[in-house]
Amino acid sequence: MRHIDMTPLYRATVGFDRFAEIVDSLLASDIPSQSGYPPFNIEKTAEDRYRISIAAAGFTEDDLTVEVKENTLFVTAKKADGDEERTFLHRGIAERSFEKRFTLADHVRVEGARLENGLLDIDLKREVPEALKPRRIEISGPKTLDVKAVEAQTAA
Repeated sequence: MRHIDMTPLYRATVGFDRFAEIVDSLLASDIPSQSGYPPFNIEKTAEDRYRISIAAAGFTEDDLTVEVKENTLFVTAKKADGDEERTFLHRGIAERSFEKRFTLADHVRVEGARLENGLLDIDLKREVPEALKPRRIEISGPKTLDVKAVEAQTAA
């Protein structure tokens, strides 16, 4: 099992404790849902938009569930039993149940999901609140009144 000491990261950052905890938990745990099945893509579609595409061949909308709980996106699939009457000579499409977990960054919300041509596309958008957006702080020079008051006191 791998273990990386995150103490220097905690010491050198301010306000990034959640990031360090996420990295530490991902390195410490062996999550079975992070297997290679099913394959997926994560793409950036615009400056503040993302899309997760999951290969879901053989699944219908009723077989798939997409949920968000506490900044974690859960995608689960359970195939309904109904293949008893079918006889396969070769079965290359897995159609096995799965659960995928994706940790979402702060202020990322799921806009929607759609199943088309065997791909489950989940659209995400990052919406930073106005209060958290960067703002420019004006820098002013020394106050001339305060300087004159100090000079007057030293002269007396």
